[in-house]
Amino acid sequence: MPSIAAYDFSDFVETTCFLKGQPAFALADGTLRLPAGGERTLTLHEGGLLAAVYDPFGRRLLSGGEDGRVVATADGAAVSEIAAIGRKWVGAVAGGPGGAVAFASGRSAFFKPEKGAPKELRHERTVEGVAFAPKGTRLATARYDGASLYFPATDAAPVSLDWKGAHLGVGFSPDGRFLVTMMQENALHGWRVEDGRHMRMTGYPAKVKGWSWSAKGRFLATTGAPAAILWPFSGKDGPMGKAPLELGTRGDSMVTAVACHPAEEMLAIGYQDGMILAVRFADSKEALLRRGGTSPVRTMAWDADGGLIAFGAENGEAGVVDIAG
Repeated sequence: MPSIAAYDFSDFVETTCFLKGQPAFALADGTLRLPAGGERTLTLHEGGLLAAVYDPFGRRLLSGGEDGRVVATADGAAVSEIAAIGRKWVGAVAGGPGGAVAFASGRSAFFKPEKGAPKELRHERTVEGVAFAPKGTRLATARYDGASLYFPATDAAPVSLDWKGAHLGVGFSPDGRFLVTMMQENALHGWRVEDGRHMRMTGYPAKVKGWSWSAKGRFLATTGAPAAILWPFSGKDGPMGKAPLELGTRGDSMVTAVACHPAEEMLAIGYQDGMILAVRFADSKEALLRRGGTSPVRTMAWDADGGLIAFGAENGEAGVVDIAG
């Protein structure tokens, strides 16, 4: 039976990750908590944290806040400032190859190379999400009525990928062939990057607020239903004409967080009632990792070896599950 080291924080857990093998929890109050071996607290932002993501390229946590700053920490011991834009809130951040960082504030996205000043990319409407392609420095932004693709190190005009509605998050497939957005409505939308062909992923009973790519990029696991919905992306047309996998189906609780195992085709699924399951893709075999809690699971992350999974909930409940017990 898996064992759990449980923690209880004072605020909403926005993001969890592992920094140099240690679990780290970024809270909405702007602090980073590192509870293993005696709790340490690191202040990331004054006034509150608005976005935090693990940057797999730089192996660090990036965050943006109400203080108009973008900061990074690789070890949870020190914070480095990436950019500061005054009193404007930073609502989205992303890390890219070569130390590049992107972030969004209001109607502007910013591209920050490892060395040099941020480059502003202005939009007509609010920029809701930013993401780098897995190779090179192509940058995608999510906006109203679609997404835009930039080569931000050049002055080339962006490529516009249009689809009516509000697009709130964006991400590339691990091979860079597809771009997917989360929408305000209960749906995802996607494009094949080479030719802009559309991909509609609909049928969700709730808004999709979380996703995770499988280790080999064959599936995109998503929240927004009473099961984890996994769209297949192995073919040239992505999920078009193919039924998604549905894993961890429960009739009484919605899936609120998903995290694919770093090496195996296995998924951790967090639910609205705090339960966490691990499910194999091949045979849908389930293992109970956490019986439940008092709040929806907000975020989950595996360690590099895939033996530990950290989780955080909306009311501050958190922990680390050792799947081997």
